[in-house]
Amino acid sequence: MDKNYLLLSFSLWALCALCKPTEKKDRIHHDPQLSDKVHDDSQSFDYDHDAFLGAEEAKSFDQLTPEESKERLGIIVSKIDLDKDGFVTEGELTAWIKKTQRKYVYDNVERQWQEFDMNQDGLISWEEYRNVTYGTYLDDPDPDNSFNYKQMMVRDERRFKMADKDGDLIATKEEFTAFLHPEEYDYMKDIVVLETMEDIDKNADGVIDLEEYIGDMYNHDNDADEPDWVKTEREQFVEFRDKNRDGKMDKEETKDWILPSDYDHAEAEARHLVYESDQNKDGKLTREEIVDKYDLFVGSQATDFGEALVRHDEF
Repeated sequence: MDKNYLLLSFSLWALCALCKPTEKKDRIHHDPQLSDKVHDDSQSFDYDHDAFLGAEEAKSFDQLTPEESKERLGIIVSKIDLDKDGFVTEGELTAWIKKTQRKYVYDNVERQWQEFDMNQDGLISWEEYRNVTYGTYLDDPDPDNSFNYKQMMVRDERRFKMADKDGDLIATKEEFTAFLHPEEYDYMKDIVVLETMEDIDKNADGVIDLEEYIGDMYNHDNDADEPDWVKTEREQFVEFRDKNRDGKMDKEETKDWILPSDYDHAEAEARHLVYESDQNKDGKLTREEIVDKYDLFVGSQATDFGEALVRHDEF
């Protein structure tokens, strides 16, 4: 999910406008670190905006006046309130956030589908994907290019084959979705872990040590003292990531870190939104309570990455 997010940000290979592969996006950590901003709602909601929108998507809120945001958010509230009792519960908000997550994933697939389905047969073969994505490189490989397209193509092929359940090297829309957003599918989670470890494990010994873990998120090229968040991450590695205390993270420990089974990001965000907005502390939200906190909500996945507020066809 360049998801979404999301949710955790994994090392998914993205496509640029010219259909050539680009370098991996930065991973997002900090239990997990969803933003490099301080999570202090008394100062701003920037952390929440970045965590659930990404820095660029969060800017969509700036396109609206407060009055417009409140009006359109009110319309969305009526859709979140599934039982139409006039209240939004944590469960309803969780369901809504998960719905927007799924919508983001499938919208992303739809945007790319026509580009890769070259023969318009409703399927995407590995050959089609390879030719569209790596065609320029295959036609004229540049040995002096520092970007390793060959390595990326091998990695993409491995993921494509894992997503392709029947092994025919032809992806249905569901299989192509699993290829683009492996974190959304249980049978693809091993490839998410493997790719993450390959990115961080610089000495290729099959595990992630402390310095590799820190080096993935912090540039040591300067002489300045490490910021406090880096020191916190070191403590997190020792106390929580490295469960068997052997000084490194193996495959299972890495999986627990990036794909924790006991943590639901949608539930956590819903809980946070309710806590921050529930003025009378009755455990549920009225339309007025939500609209009063419009600046918090437009920065959460409850509004489809802010896009629903700049459209007139909200869900």
